[in-house]
Amino acid sequence: MRRRTFLTAAGLGAGTALGTAACGGGSSEGSSDTATVKVAYQQWGSGTVMKDYLTGVKQAFDSANSGTTLELVPIVASENDYYTKLQLMMRSPRTSPDVVYEDTFLINSDITAGYLQPLDSWLESWEEWDQFQDVAKGAAKAGDGKTYGVPDGTDTRALWFNRQLLTQAGLPEQWAPTTWDELLAACREIKGKLPGVTPINVYAGKAAGEAASMQGFEMVFYGTGTTLYDPDSETWNVGSPEFRDSLQFIKTLYDEKLAPDPSIALDAQVGNRVSEEFLPGGTLAIALDGSWQSSNWLETGGAPWPEWNDVMGQAPMPTRDGSEPGSISMSGGWTWAMTKNTSSADNAWKAISTLTAFDNNLRYNINSAAVAVRKDVATDPEYTGSNPTLEFFSSLVPVTQYRPQNTEYPRVSNEIQVAMEAVVTGQASVSEAADTYDEAVKGIVGEDKTGTF
Repeated sequence: MRRRTFLTAAGLGAGTALGTAACGGGSSEGSSDTATVKVAYQQWGSGTVMKDYLTGVKQAFDSANSGTTLELVPIVASENDYYTKLQLMMRSPRTSPDVVYEDTFLINSDITAGYLQPLDSWLESWEEWDQFQDVAKGAAKAGDGKTYGVPDGTDTRALWFNRQLLTQAGLPEQWAPTTWDELLAACREIKGKLPGVTPINVYAGKAAGEAASMQGFEMVFYGTGTTLYDPDSETWNVGSPEFRDSLQFIKTLYDEKLAPDPSIALDAQVGNRVSEEFLPGGTLAIALDGSWQSSNWLETGGAPWPEWNDVMGQAPMPTRDGSEPGSISMSGGWTWAMTKNTSSADNAWKAISTLTAFDNNLRYNINSAAVAVRKDVATDPEYTGSNPTLEFFSSLVPVTQYRPQNTEYPRVSNEIQVAMEAVVTGQASVSEAADTYDEAVKGIVGEDKTGTF
């Protein structure tokens, strides 16, 4: 295995010539001739994968680019708060970063708000762009046909389970439920036989943010054979029996105390506790969660757990009744995007192309346990041999689904969280919560853009 440098020559050479004006509203470091590129990202919990990665990129970038420096801007916040704080920063040239870590589901709404600018003029001459898979490029493309971010990886979602706990509960070590009923039956067996162990975590409520919408509700809902949105008719799904069935599934988990107590489930720290406390501590048997989960347990993660691969198994999330394709997954991803208010677009592009260059993307994908979006990274021996779960999570790509990529989705997602929280806390029945959701969606998108399918 050949040794790799952390920053590639290709990445350093990408983009056009650098100017000397400072970026990010005219901020600068050191002498007046130093150009500063502000790079904003989320920092939350004890994990330092992104921080360590960016620190390494900054050191190499600064050394190789006299007169230009990366300024790392960590936004210490949970996911929803990160989105809010980042959008507030991007509104003004005085506070805006130059480069931001952007969740793909927010691209269209942030374009509409005037926060981002397209990258096409640079991408068309960037040789490395051909290495990115088309599906990943599509996730970073907006409704206007332009590309607003360079993706750094993608993900899939499934059931993580503790083999030892399931065996103690009388379930097979190679457990793989084929329906919702089988999943519920397993959770009931665990609850009955293992006091003190929470059978399953499914994110629910506003505190968990998009994790509740996407890897909670949508992992259930899309297993019914329908979707939130039909792009062909540009219609949102309301009055859906499947939506109510999915809410009922979530409600059952919490009503029967198969999931964490609402005081835990509705806390903003629940994601970190699942990753770093409940699963490693053997107090949670099953987690409906993402492919990146094991990154927390690597030596570079927030909660190193050398035995994790011996203890934890993975199974696809089944469809409601086992109907084709038999399992379901949801995929998302993040991009590095350029803000509209950057004062030096060429410097910002040079930072983006460096962050996503081959060697840097390889290192980040390995340490974050991400599903690679670069073809050369996906086939690299160092990457393919880096994580024993890689093959399983990559195998879910054929059954994966994607969130609606339009400006309305973030607001609809918020209403999903509201509906989940209402049934989890008992504030509303399934029917009441679903009716409220339907009316909210009609108010967001217009009743003429809704239907039942």
